[in-house]
Amino acid sequence: MNLQGAIEDLYRLAVAEKKTTSTKRLSALGVCCVEQLAKSGLTGAELEITIDGGGRPKDWDVAWKWAGKYRLVISLKSILKNLGGTVPNRIDDLMGETTNIQLYSPEIVTGYVVVIDATGCGEVDKKLGQQWASTLSDRLRRLSGRRAPYWSPGTFEAHAVIVVDFSTGPRIVSGEEQFAAMFDQLAQEVRVRNPGIDGAA
Repeated sequence: MNLQGAIEDLYRLAVAEKKTTSTKRLSALGVCCVEQLAKSGLTGAELEITIDGGGRPKDWDVAWKWAGKYRLVISLKSILKNLGGTVPNRIDDLMGETTNIQLYSPEIVTGYVVVIDATGCGEVDKKLGQQWASTLSDRLRRLSGRRAPYWSPGTFEAHAVIVVDFSTGPRIVSGEEQFAAMFDQLAQEVRVRNPGIDGAA
């Protein structure tokens, strides 16, 4: 499953079939992430795993385990409409869920993939939708790049913002290169924090 195929599946469910709240709308993207992690040397990643946190257990879309413990998690999000109301809340959510798992496992590597429809403010406000997509990208860039020994809670190691235009079909506007690079970044951090992985492989 490649990124374009995952976006086409999201479009089919959320737009064509109008199942905007379907829990399966990002399943294909999860499969894509598992395959990308495998290409980066982290095979056997799992989908939809509940992991303990400092405050409460939480479901993560993609998780990778080694020696009986989860060492990497990825959260998948989509923002397809009401961008002005959703983007700020989503940023708060990301910081909260990241802090929660880091309180339980400070060394865990965390990644985020967010798909945002730049036309999510409607035809009249396309420019506004692009502004919200830029705002989201900027805020996540500030929170990304977490590296040892400066493990600030609420930040994460790598992310990708996939900007799409669903007004006429499942078209990716930007983010493909960032998405492709993210998995090597995550895998590198996993190896830095768990130096026995390659020797055990």
